[in-house]
Amino acid sequence: MAKEILWKKALEVTKTAISSSALIPLNTSSRIINNKFNESYELRHLVKNKLLFKSLIGPKINPFNPCDSTLYISNIGDEHQLILNKYPVQLGHMLLITNNWRPQIGWLEISDFQALVNVQLDTQGLWFFNSGPKAGASQPHRHLQLLPRKDNEKVCPRDNWFKERIITSFKKRSSSNIFENSMAICSSLNELKDPTGNKLYETYLKLCIFLNIGNPSIDSMPQFPYNLLITKDWLCLIRRRKESAYGFSINSLGFSGYLLSTEKSDLKWLASNGLEKLLIHVSDPMNI
Repeated sequence: MAKEILWKKALEVTKTAISSSALIPLNTSSRIINNKFNESYELRHLVKNKLLFKSLIGPKINPFNPCDSTLYISNIGDEHQLILNKYPVQLGHMLLITNNWRPQIGWLEISDFQALVNVQLDTQGLWFFNSGPKAGASQPHRHLQLLPRKDNEKVCPRDNWFKERIITSFKKRSSSNIFENSMAICSSLNELKDPTGNKLYETYLKLCIFLNIGNPSIDSMPQFPYNLLITKDWLCLIRRRKESAYGFSINSLGFSGYLLSTEKSDLKWLASNGLEKLLIHVSDPMNI
């Protein structure tokens, strides 16, 4: 059973950071949507705060080099550290960042996955990575993100959807589903048991090749933006073509079933068409 020392530390640091205004939780209202398309997801509406929105434009400097010491949780090996997300929707939202500059739009490396596994052995949950602006990334310095979850807690609203679509081999698909042809889902159970992160890295490479995103041995940079989701049961890579549709900004969390709306979001369109059709608009399916 996970000790969750890092999660407990994150919540302790959160209290101090909130009191000093170093951490600013987003003010949202939340409701669970169960619609006519047999979809279930969580819709959060962001309450506008002019000062907050102004601070989110940018940043002019890299906030991770150095990071705000008030948000620091722990070093993870020699190359990474764990810090708090400055603008969380969920308290305890953590960022696993590289100590030295690594581009968010570049290839993830073995060391990134080893650091992820080191955290996962203590505190598990929903891991996600947004590979660049078109995939929903807001910072150019490499960071993976973790929303902690208890072992018996549902990791995300669409957890069962992903479990039902786990593939057992990387073969050319025959599905006519446009949405599913933009992603690949496999089991992550064995990969997360490897403390070196090698198996997780190898699976990441296989998924990138499978979706024609590229291969770091050949391509200096990924050929398409993408989202990566990792849980104790499954791992999913999603090929992207743009960041937003119908007033919704969508990163990895949108695919997991956490959708954030603002006053610019077309909620009527969403109610009429559903979440999956919204996600199709920002996905980039392979040709079949």
